[in-house]
Amino acid sequence: MTQLRGSLWSLVIGSVGVLASSGAALAHHPMGGQTPDTLLNGVLSGIGHPVIGIDHLAFVICVGLAAAFVAGRYVTPLAFAAATVVGCAAMLSGITLPFAEIVITGSVVVLGALVLSGRTLPVPALIGLFAVAGLFHGSAYGAAIVGAETTPLAGYLLAFAATQYAIAIAAGWVATAIWKSADASALKPRLAGALMAGIGFAFLVENVEGLLF
Repeated sequence: MTQLRGSLWSLVIGSVGVLASSGAALAHHPMGGQTPDTLLNGVLSGIGHPVIGIDHLAFVICVGLAAAFVAGRYVTPLAFAAATVVGCAAMLSGITLPFAEIVITGSVVVLGALVLSGRTLPVPALIGLFAVAGLFHGSAYGAAIVGAETTPLAGYLLAFAATQYAIAIAAGWVATAIWKSADASALKPRLAGALMAGIGFAFLVENVEGLLF
C-alpha cells in the first residue's frame, strides 16, 4: 500500500511538472488558430483539437477507463461525444456556459479521482456525468470554430466527436486487453486515473489563479 501511494503521488507530481513546462505550447488551437475554411481543414481541426487540448484529452481517456468496466462500455462514451457536439452548437448559437474552464478542469479531477478509487458508477449516473461534462467541454471546443461556414463546421463537429469516441474506446481497450485488467480496482487503470487527475488539478489551479489574480 505504501508503494502504491508513492507511485500515485509520483505520477501526480510528475504530471504537474510536465504541464508547467509545456502547457503554453499545448494550449494552441488546431490549424494555428485559424478558422477552418474547407471541409478538409474542418476535419483536421476536429481531429486535432481533442488531442492537443491536454485537459480535454485527459478527460476523454478517463471516460474510456471509467466505462471499460461497466455494462455499457461502448455506449456510455457516446453520451460524452454527443454532449460535446451539443455544447459546441450552443456556444456557436451564443449560449455561453458560466465558468466553463473551471468546470472542465474540475471534471478531469473528479473523473480521474473516480478511476483512481477503483470503483465504478451505475451506468445512468455515468452517462449523466459524461453528458454534463460534455456540454462544457463542447462549449470550449466551439471557440476554435467560431465564424466557420457550414461545410467546415460540419466536418469539425463530426471529426471531433468521432475522435473523442475512438480515444475513449481505445483507452478502455488498453485497460482490458493490453493491461489485462479484470475490473476497475486493478492497479494500472488506477495509476492512469491518478495521472489524469494530476493533469486536471494542474489546470484547475491555473484557472482558479487566473480568476483570482
